[in-house]
Amino acid sequence: MLAAEIWHWWLGLILVVASVLAVIQVVVGYLRKVVAPQYPKRRPRS
Repeated sequence: MLAAEIWHWWLGLILVVASVLAVIQVVVGYLRKVVAPQYPKRRPRS
């Protein structure tokens, strides 16, 4: 049953990494869609 324990460990690691990346993606998407439009980029004065 050693193979089963190792498999579960790797499966858990993959799920944790995927979850962390999903949370980061949600935060970045929120910042880009909600917060960024509140602070538009300034146009250089000509």
